Amino acid sequence: MLLDIWREVGRHLQIQNCVDEVVLRLRDHLPPALLIVRRLDSDRACLETVADASIGQPGIRSPAQRRTECLGRDLLDVNAWVRTRRVSSRRAPAPDRIVDLIRPRDLGGDWIAGPLATGHTLTGVLVLAAAGERFNARHDAIVQQLLEPIATAMVNDARLHDLARRGEALEADKRALLSRLERQDVTDAIVGADAGLRSVMQRVEQVASTDAPVLIIGETGAGKEVVARAVHARSRRAAGPMVRVNCGAIPAGLVDSELFGHERGSFTGAMATRLGWFERADGGTLFLDEIGELPLDAQVRLLRILQDGTFERVGGQKPLTVDVRIVAATHRDLERMVGEGRFREDLWYRIGVFPIRLPPLRERPEDIPTLAAHFAHRAGVRLAGAPLAPSSADVAALLSYPWPGNVRELASVIERAAILGDGHRLEVAASLGVRPGTRGHGLPRVAPRAAESDVLPRISSENADSPGIPPTSSPDRSLDAAAISHIERALATTGGRIEGPHGAAARLQVNPHTLRARMRKLGVEWSRFREPRAQDPQAPGPAQQRPGQVMPAGGPIEYPRAGDGDLESVVRNHIEAALRAT
Repeated sequence: MLLDIWREVGRHLQIQNCVDEVVLRLRDHLPPALLIVRRLDSDRACLETVADASIGQPGIRSPAQRRTECLGRDLLDVNAWVRTRRVSSRRAPAPDRIVDLIRPRDLGGDWIAGPLATGHTLTGVLVLAAAGERFNARHDAIVQQLLEPIATAMVNDARLHDLARRGEALEADKRALLSRLERQDVTDAIVGADAGLRSVMQRVEQVASTDAPVLIIGETGAGKEVVARAVHARSRRAAGPMVRVNCGAIPAGLVDSELFGHERGSFTGAMATRLGWFERADGGTLFLDEIGELPLDAQVRLLRILQDGTFERVGGQKPLTVDVRIVAATHRDLERMVGEGRFREDLWYRIGVFPIRLPPLRERPEDIPTLAAHFAHRAGVRLAGAPLAPSSADVAALLSYPWPGNVRELASVIERAAILGDGHRLEVAASLGVRPGTRGHGLPRVAPRAAESDVLPRISSENADSPGIPPTSSPDRSLDAAAISHIERALATTGGRIEGPHGAAARLQVNPHTLRARMRKLGVEWSRFREPRAQDPQAPGPAQQRPGQVMPAGGPIEYPRAGDGDLESVVRNHIEAALRAT
């Protein structure tokens, strides 16, 4: 009998289902009676009936009283009774106050009660009640044997309900987050998957089912993270974590700690052990965005973990192993960077197993109407509670724009258009800066990036008094072009140095990290301003140059102290000059 009862406890997680099966195994061993299981609810200080079933007498009535209060001294007395681990009955009576608590008060006849406990913690009580017959000592012994399996069934039921509550809470959090993000699901359909991105999605389908590293190549704002999430969602790791790391945003001195974690006390400020991004992505996908920004020493350590999956935390002594799929992304030409020695060739081959090129928005104009409708719908719901839709004139204006910022810029333009229309209409023309009757766009276009083969300093015919220094004061030039020109002037005078008292950041009066971020956005490469050391060992290298002096191949050339002005002031002056000109 006891083996059969344990078997039913293992088969049924819900306490009522378990009790229904247990009473069937007790019919030959106990007289007709009612089996009642009551749970102690500490939060509400009461005993509550959670399951009951009749033994050998289907018509027996369950007690109407489902809950009994258990406050103060009563709770202490019940816990003292629990510690006896023995059943109570008319032959081994418990105190009257305990009897009144552990069994429903409207339950008459003979009875046996026993504590259901795990350790010294009361989880509930088991009550056996008979209306017309008397229990004997053998029945007491049977109920004593029932206490452990029924207590285990109570624990299983509590865990099941706790998991259900947590699942409901997580689902509610998920719905709230999706509502704030204005999405229907975590893996929303990719806009353009059947049009401009068809070839991209075909390659995603090809590689998703494998564990091969994927390299996504595309311009900033083209949607590389969206493609990375599509690879993860279609892989066998979809149930695992998807962790995104922006390699360009990690300070050089913290790369190892961020990627691989650190042990407590491994360096100043390491107050506790920290899991790195690889450990957090174990069993899932690690998305390394802008991997071209990683310094060379970090690339060496990254290569090792890609080869054998092992690494050590900073300050750690034992190797750790993770199972992670790598998806990398970059807007840079890594192959060219390999040739220039700025990216490791072996790492390039390791992450470039399956490259996916993401075309910029200007190369897939067929996606613009669909994307505009998607962003307009989201903007309208967010701002006014009703979706918006672009008109044919709006779509025509959007199609005529070059979109240097790709999908990210399109989303911003639609958002601005909805704001200008007070959330009730789209003012796309105003958002783009198009004047009625004209074909030009008022928004400044991003200046084309200089070819990497250009040699600095440049010789400009526009500024004969300052050879090699591009002008910055013409209001006809774009705002980005003016900023690029001013930054390049500062870099030229400092030999490509950014930090330090004689670096470009100090001359431009900006934080070095801010300057690096703006240079990445504008496509300014500091390395082009660093001239190689001359063959003559006495020739000054970059560390020996004086502020305001650049060392080109033909020897030192003195320049005016260009670029000393505040960068923000230069940008502000350029805007004011443009306003005066118009």
